[in-house]
Amino acid sequence: MKPALMTQRISDAILTMRKSERKVAEFVLTNPADIIHMRIVDLAKKADVSEPTVVRFCRAIGCEGFQDFKLNLAQQLASSPSFGQIAVTDEDSVADYSHKVFDSTVDTLLKVRDSLNPEVMDRAVSALCKANRVEFFGFGASGAVAADAQHKFFRLQLATAAYSDHHIQHMSAMSMQPGDVVVAISQSGRTEALINAIEVVRSVGGIVIAIAPSNSPVIQRASIAIEVDVEEDIEIYTPLSSRIAHLVVIDVLAIGVAQHKGPKLHDHLFRLKQGLRKLRVQG
Repeated sequence: MKPALMTQRISDAILTMRKSERKVAEFVLTNPADIIHMRIVDLAKKADVSEPTVVRFCRAIGCEGFQDFKLNLAQQLASSPSFGQIAVTDEDSVADYSHKVFDSTVDTLLKVRDSLNPEVMDRAVSALCKANRVEFFGFGASGAVAADAQHKFFRLQLATAAYSDHHIQHMSAMSMQPGDVVVAISQSGRTEALINAIEVVRSVGGIVIAIAPSNSPVIQRASIAIEVDVEEDIEIYTPLSSRIAHLVVIDVLAIGVAQHKGPKLHDHLFRLKQGLRKLRVQG
């Protein structure tokens, strides 16, 4: 069992548990950090159940016993201190799941920030600044990230586009010139159509900056690999944190390009901002 999936495994199994086992599950999900310091008798008392019920709960979620359960939970909490708070249950109030989503996202962003390689980011910024053409490829939620990236980068006086259709990606890739850049965005790193487009870009001399999980096929085929590893504890709903992490990485690249272009770009961005004010209702 992967430690990072422990709280979600409890959430997934809770509806099929006996009423007494469910009481244990609900207490664990509400107080994950406290559990690792408890004895089995302590948890049984807190959840108002018997010790054999605690053992049955542990086995219901795939653990051999109480100690095995505590070890897995402790590993999860050690790898991500707020991670144990994100498992969403059907009993959560609006306040509960609001806090869980925000806590998970903040924790994810800090981990991604600390894992970014400054040298790789510098190479990516340099390639973007030198390119005559920059395009963003992604599918599904990553397609939305690509569209947002195009919106940011076209303001930086770069020729940009964003595509989430496989056929258009393929045709665009074939028309690339050496030094042109494609930013390939993927939450799984395994989308076959995106991998095919990357290979076409590389074959014509284009540069591929990949934003995807480490050791994934997308990363392995990239010219410049920006590794973003995010474990989604509520992936049953939607990949929330990884999408936001990718958006922030795009922001970092955009800031790098803007900094590299210097004062002339600052004047251009100021004129854009002034122009947009005319389109807004004054209040």
